[in-house]
Amino acid sequence: MGTLKLVLIFGALAIGVYVGAQVLPPYFANYQFQDAIDTETKLATYSNRSEDTIRDTVFKHAQDLEIPVTKDQIQVQRNGSPSTGSLYIGCEYVVHVDLPGYPMDLTFHPESKNKGVF
Repeated sequence: MGTLKLVLIFGALAIGVYVGAQVLPPYFANYQFQDAIDTETKLATYSNRSEDTIRDTVFKHAQDLEIPVTKDQIQVQRNGSPSTGSLYIGCEYVVHVDLPGYPMDLTFHPESKNKGVF
């Protein structure tokens, strides 16, 4: 009886570790991508870079983190002029996690908005 409990506990732990190893990396990559978008929004609000240049920079961050997003999915909106306007960067993407018997899609919405000083 004690051996059966031990086998079941180790089995449950192994399943938990496997599921965690499959599900946690997309969440961690999203956290890093959100941080990159926040930083880019703060820096780009006060620069004269165009929306396309900002989009290219955000897309490069996404590629570095292996996030499945295209340039068309990245929204960059600048209102007003640099330093006095606002800047919005956001996107939506889906990561497919193929767990045995339970495939799932994880949807992420990283976004950031920053207003100028004046």
